[in-house]
Amino acid sequence: MPRAKSGKTTHRRHKKVLELTRGHRATRHHLYRRAHESMLHALDYAYCHRRERKGDFRKLWIARINAAARAQGLSYSQFMAGLKKENVEINRKMLAEMAIKHPEGFTKLLASVSSKNTNAKAA
Repeated sequence: MPRAKSGKTTHRRHKKVLELTRGHRATRHHLYRRAHESMLHALDYAYCHRRERKGDFRKLWIARINAAARAQGLSYSQFMAGLKKENVEINRKMLAEMAIKHPEGFTKLLASVSSKNTNAKAA
């Protein structure tokens, strides 16, 4: 029985890895063994950072809402507490979008919350 060589299979697998590591520096995209390590790390980082990105965006939205609310004289926490009291269920992504692209609508929302907030403090 002839000897089975896996030349084609190995070559294709190596080419696939080297293609995935295009753009990596030095031997990390030339030599298979280094490229394979680099690819595994890159895929691991990609997996972790996909989850991290969600938190990063939440931080960005909160910062934008806070800046827009403070421009009108209300802190982020007071604004969000006011929204919760009024049972307004708009997520942070949409609030941040409103603050940037529709400032007049955001100002109206902020005014309704702040008027309720000042009434509560006076009583």
